[in-house]
Amino acid sequence: MKLIQNLGTLLFILAFLFFTFLAGWNTFELSADKLNISNSNHKKEVLKVAGEMNILDKEYSSNIAFIKDLKSAIKKSQSNLNDEFTNNPPENIQEWDFKIADWQIKDYLKNSAMSSGTGWVSKNPWQGFLLTFGLAILGGLLFIIPKFFQPAGIKNDGIYHSSLTKGLQFGPKIAILISTILGVLIYGYYYNNGDFFWSILTAVIAIAIIGLVYFYEKDKELNPVRSASVSVTGWLGMLFGLYLIGFYILLYWKPELISNWIIIVSPISEKLSGNPASQWFLYGLMYTIIVLVMGVRMISKYRHNKYQMVRTASVMFFQTCIAFILPEILVRLNYPYYDFKNIWPLNYSFFFDYNLNTLTSSGALGMFMLVWGLVLMLIGVPVITYFYGKRWYCSWVCGCGGLAETLGDPFRQLSDKSLRAWKFERWIIHGVLVAAVVMTLLVLYHYFTGKSHVLFIDSNSLRGWYGFLIGSAFAGVVGTGFYPLMGNRTWCRFGCPLAAYLGLVQRFKSRFRITTNGGQCISCGNCSTYCEMGIDVRAYAQKGQDIVRSSCVGCGVCSAVCPRGVLRLENASGDINTRTTEMRTIHITEDQIGIL
Repeated sequence: MKLIQNLGTLLFILAFLFFTFLAGWNTFELSADKLNISNSNHKKEVLKVAGEMNILDKEYSSNIAFIKDLKSAIKKSQSNLNDEFTNNPPENIQEWDFKIADWQIKDYLKNSAMSSGTGWVSKNPWQGFLLTFGLAILGGLLFIIPKFFQPAGIKNDGIYHSSLTKGLQFGPKIAILISTILGVLIYGYYYNNGDFFWSILTAVIAIAIIGLVYFYEKDKELNPVRSASVSVTGWLGMLFGLYLIGFYILLYWKPELISNWIIIVSPISEKLSGNPASQWFLYGLMYTIIVLVMGVRMISKYRHNKYQMVRTASVMFFQTCIAFILPEILVRLNYPYYDFKNIWPLNYSFFFDYNLNTLTSSGALGMFMLVWGLVLMLIGVPVITYFYGKRWYCSWVCGCGGLAETLGDPFRQLSDKSLRAWKFERWIIHGVLVAAVVMTLLVLYHYFTGKSHVLFIDSNSLRGWYGFLIGSAFAGVVGTGFYPLMGNRTWCRFGCPLAAYLGLVQRFKSRFRITTNGGQCISCGNCSTYCEMGIDVRAYAQKGQDIVRSSCVGCGVCSAVCPRGVLRLENASGDINTRTTEMRTIHITEDQIGIL
């Protein structure tokens, strides 16, 4: 068995290295027929400038050099068209059709890089896919399947001694966190074309939250609980985290640099939707494959617990069928791309004008999608959460939760269990929810009135910044990139506005809770160690208290790793407001009084 696992590890490493190498391994040659620009006026101008720069029919051995020259040509074309429109406005053409917008530059670069490739990658996409994705899947399964012949459950097998899973010391962790935040704010300034307002406002809010936690709530003595090795930083986990951060930066903001990765999955996209792949198809396919393969690992580890097996199968199904395959089929049938399980405010673009216009103009199915999203948001969330808690979504349906529970499971012990972390959590996640609500109200105001400004706030600018900061930087770069640094539910715990919405319902009006039998607790600490949401479960168990925290996603792993059966997931017959009193009060009947 060990030999099979070693072979699987070797195959996965080879696939991983080849995948990384593949990003820059291709040759490129720009020509008129390969310049993938749909707007004829834009294409004509770029070809003219490219000819002046002598980059047409020139062979490039590096995608970086190719993209650099092509970007220079497009930027020059953008400047030329802007000047022409200002000095001599053409007739019968709108400004947005004549000028090249900043967002179009990225698409032109990515699409042209994909069509201009002339090397091995462009000629052999299927072989590239098999040598990367195929080999990684095979290696992963060879490593995982032997685990089915080993004892199920956790085995105290050195998670705090592995260089991948023991986390970072407090100093390096804070250094990476601060560097990431500063990097996002600085890049956000350029992302918003030199508008520093939102970067400054975000920094002010961050400083205010830090002040509230450290000074207003007066918990200076509450140092964070160390979630890593005391003496040595997990360098392998740090490298893995930095790789994930780099991947998300390229995916969101520099997709032209990963055009080779998009090329090798394009044949699959064409078979599903009939269209060439985009970076989002690449991401969706990677996401689905990871959830499926690591889901097998999750089942092998927790196969002693039926709840975990069914729950893992559920997230595998929803990610594969509902989030990935169904939207691609809808596109092939000329319907809007739609993820039926994505709910506002997590789906923050649901009320954007382009989405509303697309749905309302797509016939009966489009109207059904619109009504479905509204009903799920206004009725489905509070009603289902009342009966089952937020676990019905966060641990059974959500794609973010699915990735966290599968790919992120090896890092769940790294969540900070301190009171200070919990206070940061409350301020940040509810702050994001408020931001989502404000942004949505302004977007709807613009949609119905046509006015984009409310006082000094531009709704278009706000929604762009929200998408950059929350939808990209927080959910992706930090949310997933920080798995090996701060645990697998960083986004769900600190940033997801839907988790905040679900949590408010669960905290104040839900029948779900985790009940405890404190008399059997032996204080082993497994429950707290493996709680991905940073809840000190053992403290509740020792006191015999039910766990009703709004952050609890009901994953049930605390119960699965408890050696004494102390914890139980329940949907109580009584509501939360009466449940605690009922469980803590000794009720004596009249018959019992007579006996006494």
